[in-house]
Amino acid sequence: MRTFIFLLPLAALAQPYDLVIKNGHVLDPANGVNGVRDVAVKSNVIARVATNIPAADARRVVDAKGLYVTPGLIDLHFHSFGYSGSIDPDETALPTGTTTIVDAGGPGYRTFADFKQKVVAKAKTRVLASINIAGNGMTGSASEDNVADMIPHKTADVIKANRDIIVGIKVAHFGKPGWDALKRAIEAGRLADVPVMVDDKIFTNTERSSREKLLDVMRPGDMHTHMFNDRQVEVVSRFNGKVQEYATEARRRGVLFDLGHGGGSFLWTVAIPAMKQGFYPDTISTDLHTSSIMIQQSDMPNCISKMMLLGMGFEDAIARSTVSPAKAIRRFPEIGTLGEGKSADIAVLGISEGVFAYKDSWGAKMLGTKRVETAITVRSGAVVYESKYRPTISKAEIYDVLIKHPDNDVAVANGKVARIGKNLPASHARMVIEAAEYSVRAGIRESTKSRPYQAYRRCVTSTNGADTLREGGVADIVIQRNGRCVLTMAAGRVVWDTDGLSANDVTRAGAYSNFK
Repeated sequence: MRTFIFLLPLAALAQPYDLVIKNGHVLDPANGVNGVRDVAVKSNVIARVATNIPAADARRVVDAKGLYVTPGLIDLHFHSFGYSGSIDPDETALPTGTTTIVDAGGPGYRTFADFKQKVVAKAKTRVLASINIAGNGMTGSASEDNVADMIPHKTADVIKANRDIIVGIKVAHFGKPGWDALKRAIEAGRLADVPVMVDDKIFTNTERSSREKLLDVMRPGDMHTHMFNDRQVEVVSRFNGKVQEYATEARRRGVLFDLGHGGGSFLWTVAIPAMKQGFYPDTISTDLHTSSIMIQQSDMPNCISKMMLLGMGFEDAIARSTVSPAKAIRRFPEIGTLGEGKSADIAVLGISEGVFAYKDSWGAKMLGTKRVETAITVRSGAVVYESKYRPTISKAEIYDVLIKHPDNDVAVANGKVARIGKNLPASHARMVIEAAEYSVRAGIRESTKSRPYQAYRRCVTSTNGADTLREGGVADIVIQRNGRCVLTMAAGRVVWDTDGLSANDVTRAGAYSNFK
């Protein structure tokens, strides 16, 4: 018998690491790391985080200069099974730096084995589950309204037998009055010692209230998802725009509030006042499915970008996307950290600067100047997604109004004419007025105090206007057609509009447009 001996180069034998990510800004809130470091991976674990790890020590080196290196993102609210809008986590989560997803209520105790075989076993993504209290899972009202098949001890038994995958219980879409579904979910949670995630309709015909749910029914450690949607929980009062006292009290007693963006569960009219008052999500999640991934594009980087737009710092947002969700489902420090010896789940992210449009669940747009994007995803030590993305910096100029005209576009910001020129980008404007068949010029300078109605309809703006439109001048602008004044703008504010040039169609106005 002949024996073959393969000799490896001494350099290869000397390499202790499979991968080193160099020169990146490591952001690991779990360990208080916030600075330029190198991250070394051996097999499927984090081997070392330090400055200046030699490139020669690694079989592969990735240069992350100008990028952030964070723990793999954790999405607590994702749909990969059962629900008609389910999506493949490898196709949709891994390209966004998300290495762990929790299927929120897809399988029930009857269908968990099928979920385990068809989704968990086949995914590169770490797939966990909050099992539905409904036995057949998230398959419509026939299942989710069937109280007879919400059996706490059977749900708890499946959880106990599958603790490597099941991290909680989900209750959602219950259309009948009362608390039967939630109370049975909480009983199952008590038997199995896991938290409950609540997505529960609060309508006047449900005999349920947000106050009762948060203070009397839910337990410390239970999570309320869809926190910025007032159909599931009323965090902000519709009457005074203030965060409800019972929401603050629920947080004090340990109830967690999860973002759960989705295709119908994130409204600017709720999120803006809540965030201004410091009522941030405890955890950031997407409620990603076939609808929300399209127009809203509510993946994890998109949700993080929106939180930053509303005042949250990037480091804080990363904490609420890594260590905080890991703790919420009791999987820390297995995940949610770049600690040495822990699972090598890593996201390499960048922040681009420019003007970016962010949509809420009802299609309303808000413009921001920063966008988080993914360059590389490492899952269990292997690079599973890699792009050529590097952060870009472009002129972050946001217009309040952009008047589009074949001769010249006119952009207005802060009551003044910001720019005049051809082909100004409509994506930079909060409002776009199409004036191709109209004439656009400076308003007539005259007092409007005595008879504003007559003044505005005659294209009179104010005594502060200019004879001609010029950049930096007061935005006193009139739009005419056939000599008739159809729109008057005084100091950047539309005060007269006969043709509806500045108004959104009702189908695009979104729900609760008068929400305070």
